[in-house]
Amino acid sequence: MLVNLKEKPFYLKDEQIEWVEKTIAEMSDEEKIGQLFVGLVTDREPQALQRLASQLHVGAIRYHNAPPEVVYEQNRILQEAAKIPLLIASNCENGGYGGVEGGTLYANGAAVAAADSEDMAYEMGKIGAQEAAAVGCNWNFAPVVDLLFNWRNTIVQTRAFNDSPQDTIRYARAFMRGTRTENIATCCKHFPGDGTEENDQHLLMGVNDLDMDQWEETFGQVYRAVIEDGVMTIMAGHIALPAYSRLKRPGIRDSEILPATLSPEIIDGLLKTELGFNGLVVTDASHMIGMFAAMPRKEQVPRAIAAGCDMFLFFNDQEEDFSYMMDGYRRGIITQERLHDALRRILGLKASLGLHRLKQQGALMPQKERLSVIGSEQHRALARKAADKFVTLVKDTRNYLPIRPDEHRRIRLFFLSGDGKVIAGKLMKDDSHKVKEHFIQALEKEGFIVEESEQTEKGKMEEFKKKYDLCLVVINLIGFAQYNTMRMKWKQPVEQPWYVSEVPTVFVSLNFTNHLIDIPMAKAYINAYVNSDEAIDAVVEKMTGKSEFHGRYNENVFCGRWDTKL
Repeated sequence: MLVNLKEKPFYLKDEQIEWVEKTIAEMSDEEKIGQLFVGLVTDREPQALQRLASQLHVGAIRYHNAPPEVVYEQNRILQEAAKIPLLIASNCENGGYGGVEGGTLYANGAAVAAADSEDMAYEMGKIGAQEAAAVGCNWNFAPVVDLLFNWRNTIVQTRAFNDSPQDTIRYARAFMRGTRTENIATCCKHFPGDGTEENDQHLLMGVNDLDMDQWEETFGQVYRAVIEDGVMTIMAGHIALPAYSRLKRPGIRDSEILPATLSPEIIDGLLKTELGFNGLVVTDASHMIGMFAAMPRKEQVPRAIAAGCDMFLFFNDQEEDFSYMMDGYRRGIITQERLHDALRRILGLKASLGLHRLKQQGALMPQKERLSVIGSEQHRALARKAADKFVTLVKDTRNYLPIRPDEHRRIRLFFLSGDGKVIAGKLMKDDSHKVKEHFIQALEKEGFIVEESEQTEKGKMEEFKKKYDLCLVVINLIGFAQYNTMRMKWKQPVEQPWYVSEVPTVFVSLNFTNHLIDIPMAKAYINAYVNSDEAIDAVVEKMTGKSEFHGRYNENVFCGRWDTKL
């Protein structure tokens, strides 16, 4: 489907379209091919950055998070080296946290739904936009508009809002309004929709197995709404939609069903033609096995563009992937018409943000003083206010709460952590020690004595009951791209919940909401959604009765079992 740059979401004027067409006409083939890539910054040395921008001619970049001054300088060098202004993408799904180290971890999709607050969704988008814009970003890969139908899915379990299309539309619209307070392009993901299965497209091809009537009533409804609202870009997932592929390609063999990122019928047909999306489509990260396993890399790279995706997210090897894209163009996999359409969408997005004018004015980068907004006290105060609304008491069937120092002074803490998480192909260190320290400090501030133990055996029950008044199990399991599911892992038997029948025990999850599948014996269970200092403080305030629980839970938390409700 050929783009109309005068219509939604670009709304370009004649002089802006003239810049787009003139710029394309003056490009070499190498420059045209380079614009199709969103490069990942893996080396911040000036020479490497300049090469990415001026020799590979990338149209956009994404980066691993770093301190504000480092990201700012990186983006300054990149924009100065680029002949055509760059789209610089952040991943601010939950505030500024996804765009820069020290950014505000405000909330996430599940927390917004727990508070049932469009205002929170707006603030989440606005804070993320302000903090990302401060380091020179102009594109945000958010919001997530997946629908969490399968409680086993840990990829979007807290990133998605919930399983309601109507809620998701309300929150997504509010989030995008917040994003639009800065000169930042919006992006909804992951088309045609994650959350119906438990598998992770980082590790295999995702499959959305809804029939088309079901899809239209759910994901279709969401995407029609965000397109009508003017979302500028959509990220395609490595997720197949077999019902649609079979509908449009009668007789298609199962072996021929492809993820959306490589499927012409899904991107060009369903998204751009049937849903009428006139914006830019970017693939999800191309290092994911959901794309890699579909066909050889030499074919994946150009066929994603041929299928209707306009930008290709990340190189595997810069020279090799560039040559694969060029070869695909020269072999006719990418036609002249498809390349020109993709370039018009890419440059059209840049023109709609006024990047060409800002480059002429030398104003692509903000004033460095704006870095002060990152993790600012104003944003932290908003995060505290949000946490008060979203922390959720799922159950307290034995009335263990509130806890008080005069009754539960001696607390035995069990703290479960993960292995870190993979971001853009890189394993990020687990920060659980900082989270645990803050939780302990918050409890000690209230007058509790918190103890961990190195014991390797349970010991005598009566002695345990004399020693402790309360057991507190804090679950800080965070991560994806390593396992298809994230389940609780006990480091040793002595940590396993044998103590629930001996002393009152409270369980707190700082991320995933589905842990009751592993601890159905829990009688008091709290979902905090994020492991920020603000959320931890709110949990302690509510556990001690200083404030009420306001968050609402979704039935998914009970994991389809009866015993998890007891």
